[in-house]
Amino acid sequence: MLGPADATLVRSLRLRALRDHPDAFTSSYEEDRERPVEATSQRLAAHPFWGAYHHAELCGFVGLEREPRPKCRHKATVMGMYVAPEAGGQGVGRKLLQALIAHARLNGVESLVLTVTDGNERAMRLYQSAGFRSFGVEPDAIRVAGRSFGKNHMQLNLASTP
Repeated sequence: MLGPADATLVRSLRLRALRDHPDAFTSSYEEDRERPVEATSQRLAAHPFWGAYHHAELCGFVGLEREPRPKCRHKATVMGMYVAPEAGGQGVGRKLLQALIAHARLNGVESLVLTVTDGNERAMRLYQSAGFRSFGVEPDAIRVAGRSFGKNHMQLNLASTP
């Protein structure tokens, strides 16, 4: 698991992800670039994050945000999933997702939700292979450089899957 001490590495890879794949995230490179590394440190302290390394370099991460309100404590959101292209196709994303799902189960989470940019077939296949199912696409969810992108909302029911 990643922690506050990993903030500089996480921030660097996150900025790369936001710059190279602006349609994949609701945050933007421009806004995150202005945030200090302490903001990343605080985020890593507040939520569990998992990291993957390739040749001693951080090459991927994913986080889990648990709902704080009592009526919603049964669910959590998968956030910030990213695997650098040089580590792609090696099962890194699958392993990160498996670690997150195992942690969620151990901590009583019954439902995981996430969004993926409509048309990102590689990510869709990964999430579907883990058991996530689409429950709708939000059209015009984000706009990048004047271009509209939909977000596919997906859910994994941990209470009914092994």
